[in-house]
Amino acid sequence: MNDYSTCLMILFAAFLSFILVFLSIPTILRVAHSKNLFDEPGKRRIHKQKVPNLGGLGIFIGFLFTYTLYIDWFDFKPIPFIVPALLVIFSIGIKDDIMITAPMMKLLGQLLAAFIIVGFGGLRITSFHGFFGIEPDYFTSIAISIIFVIFIVNGFNLIDGVDGLAAISGMLSTLGFMFWFYLNNDVHVTVLGAIVIGSLLAFMYYNVFSKSQKIFMGDTGSMIIGFILATLAIRFMESNAPSIRAGLDHQMTSAPSVALGILIVPIIDTLRVFFLRLSKGNSPFVADKNHIHHRLLTLGFSHIQIALILGGVNLFFIALNYLLKDFGMLKLMALNLVLGFIVFYLPAIFIRLKARRMRNN
Repeated sequence: MNDYSTCLMILFAAFLSFILVFLSIPTILRVAHSKNLFDEPGKRRIHKQKVPNLGGLGIFIGFLFTYTLYIDWFDFKPIPFIVPALLVIFSIGIKDDIMITAPMMKLLGQLLAAFIIVGFGGLRITSFHGFFGIEPDYFTSIAISIIFVIFIVNGFNLIDGVDGLAAISGMLSTLGFMFWFYLNNDVHVTVLGAIVIGSLLAFMYYNVFSKSQKIFMGDTGSMIIGFILATLAIRFMESNAPSIRAGLDHQMTSAPSVALGILIVPIIDTLRVFFLRLSKGNSPFVADKNHIHHRLLTLGFSHIQIALILGGVNLFFIALNYLLKDFGMLKLMALNLVLGFIVFYLPAIFIRLKARRMRNN
């Protein structure tokens, strides 16, 4: 078990990142107002007033500065090449938040960032944990890992539609992975998680609670969160691979399914919307208002209520997967998917009932 000094180091990392983000955002807001850098209201926007959308810059500053204090630049074993990969994500995100980037350019940037950490860093999915006895070869492993990273990055980008949702989901998912790394004395990844949580807590103040200094995280923030969580998920699954988990203090025999449960909100929402678009003959990449937060807005919930409801769903799935970690990978994955789709389909049922009542009245 980690000692007292380790706990203090973890808390200090969270505190330092919190302070850096908390102090940097007012300066970012002043620049945004002076240069007229706003997220303007529109048909696909929920907000009615123009709001600065450079919160991701503050999150990136808090994360990068704090993480560089803890990382050993001559030891790339913990999470190799995460900083250069995040610099690529930051570059395409900040350009999109300021100037709007073509979707293909964003995808190419995400591919480059994923390849840096998967191809050069070697952080990839090498085991399917006994999934029908299949194991990937080297090139399949790289391809699946890159696709997984891009999927999670865009999943968090897509759920960033109401105040606090991406931040709360990001903090809870980070905590879900971080807790297991802490139990297994992986101080490096635990500190990384604490830095993310500290940064997002500070951002939450301005995004949710401040009236005069409101800011959005923009694509920069949501993609950074998604990228970090994708790397944590791969590290989590690989640390629990059947060939090496015997030496762990706390094993996860169904690690891929547990990772799915921890990332349930962006994964299920993205899959559900993609299937819905395809069923209507539309491109799965064309934006619409069918995300779970749009449905909850239709039911009359406020932004913070939606963030808390979906945060509660996320917390429930994290707890469920920790409790059922030895349930069996296929059974737990099926349970996550079935239960996830049911929960995320409930708002549509309530919307129909609400419309029926209105017609009857």
